[in-house]
Amino acid sequence: MTNRRQKKDFVDFIQSLLLGRYAQCEKVHLVLDNLNTHFYKIFVEVLGQAQADQLLKRVMFHYTPKHASWLNMAEIEIGIMDKQCTGRRIGKATFLESELKAWENRRNGEDRGIEWKFTKQDADRKLSRHYVAE
Repeated sequence: MTNRRQKKDFVDFIQSLLLGRYAQCEKVHLVLDNLNTHFYKIFVEVLGQAQADQLLKRVMFHYTPKHASWLNMAEIEIGIMDKQCTGRRIGKATFLESELKAWENRRNGEDRGIEWKFTKQDADRKLSRHYVAE
């Protein structure tokens, strides 16, 4: 959570992941949407070429298709979070953080999921024209 959604916020977040929780990882794969702050050039703008290259040499970016059914699952979960937790005025960031953490812990404890109905065969049938021949 940040006060604003700016380039520097995103770069700082990724930098904190790479230098903190994932410091020991050789390669970190990031799955991102196509938001205007989620690109290599943003790291260069914020950090400069040399520091961006140094930071991102361990990163592999994977961008989601604009109309991906799995992305709908994330949006469903966000909708549930909004109904159960954030769908009201919350005046302080610290209170929001504690509410989200409590909701996340409860939700994870429920071990809930979404029934996946789109099979590999469905994907092959619907999307094969987009596959790159090997």
